[in-house]
Amino acid sequence: MPLFTSDYLRRQSSETLITESKRLFSSQDKSNLKFDIFLSHSYLDRNEVFGLYRELSSMGYLVYVDWIVDSDLDRSNVTKASAELIRNRMKNSKSLLLAISTNAAISKWMPWELGYVDGNTNRCAIIPVAQNNVNYNTFERVEYLKLYPYLDRATMMGSQDQKIWVNEDTNTYVLLEQWISGTNPYKR
Repeated sequence: MPLFTSDYLRRQSSETLITESKRLFSSQDKSNLKFDIFLSHSYLDRNEVFGLYRELSSMGYLVYVDWIVDSDLDRSNVTKASAELIRNRMKNSKSLLLAISTNAAISKWMPWELGYVDGNTNRCAIIPVAQNNVNYNTFERVEYLKLYPYLDRATMMGSQDQKIWVNEDTNTYVLLEQWISGTNPYKR
């Protein structure tokens, strides 16, 4: 099954939709929000990230993306208060999905977020974002990322609906909604 591709995710994104999503959160009290997913990413890949945000949100997940939910954060001026806000958002998220896209390797925040959530929930997985259509046999996780499962989309036997799966390997997997609820991947 192909990875999420950059082209696919960019087609899910538009400036109008991004602005509307930010507006939705700016009008509500955000102090006690709980999230299913903290989406860790490189801001340089925001169009792909917004495509992921839309896809996951359309499936019913509450997804945290800092520049959407907390659009007033100043990325150029990180303070103890802004780091504490991000820490609280991670604490109020059931899981972390790490978007491995073009610029992920240069992000300074992604490793911090991954380590923090992994140490607190042990509920972290990777979303590979490819530049073109490739299959998972060519997806290589580097170094410490080999510790984490990865996501893909596939149909269930006897169904036409595509689901998102969390995979340890090709024979060890579980549905994303079950994984977020605490079920670990199991061998088939």
